[in-house]
Amino acid sequence: MRRIYKIILKYMAVAIGCIPVACPVSVYAALNDRLLNRPYADNRPWHLGFGFGVNAMSLNMTHTGQEAANGEIWYMEQPAYSPGFSVCGMASFRLNDYFSIRMSPGMYFGSRDIKMLDSEYGHESSQNIKSTFVVLPVDVKYAGMRFGNVRPYVSAGVMPAVDVSKKRTDMLKLKSADMYLTVALGGDFYLPYFKLIPELKFCFGLSDVIQHDRPDLADNPEAMKFTQAIGKASSNMVVLTFYFE
Repeated sequence: MRRIYKIILKYMAVAIGCIPVACPVSVYAALNDRLLNRPYADNRPWHLGFGFGVNAMSLNMTHTGQEAANGEIWYMEQPAYSPGFSVCGMASFRLNDYFSIRMSPGMYFGSRDIKMLDSEYGHESSQNIKSTFVVLPVDVKYAGMRFGNVRPYVSAGVMPAVDVSKKRTDMLKLKSADMYLTVALGGDFYLPYFKLIPELKFCFGLSDVIQHDRPDLADNPEAMKFTQAIGKASSNMVVLTFYFE
């Protein structure tokens, strides 16, 4: 019996000695659980939200160097970026712990200031091209591990866009439809009642957006020199969006 008592006392001593170590670990785990906002939010099969933000649109132009009837050779550039704004909805569908598919239909409002220069005689002109895009981005999102209440991610996808702004008889005219490849980076910030998701997205247009066929300029063939000076132009955008989920 004395031997059994010694064994019992030995294990009691070991157990008591472990209390100072075990207590801080358990307390830390409990506090960590309390500090995590919305710990099970990412386990839901789908999420809804909305977003708003700002954007900057640009045109990358390739010139033909074609000489007009009066000897002018025109070149165009966009020397500065004008800020625009955007609004959108958001629906995200969970694939697994790291991947999800997100759709964010919305509208992008913006403009581009184009400067035109005649290299032969030094003539200058300008045009402001306003656009109102209805967009449907579809992205595959890869999220990293969650660090406290922050989870970084990257995404890539495609974005069809249709410009619904009223078309005018301008020197340059853009097509209504375009398709973009998109790459984005951002982070999920878990707040007590919702997620705040800032995201920076880069959009690269895939098609030539210059409308080369201009029957509206039939009565003013002189104005065709600007369209003829451009062989191809692609549209690009940078969009900073704040999503609320």
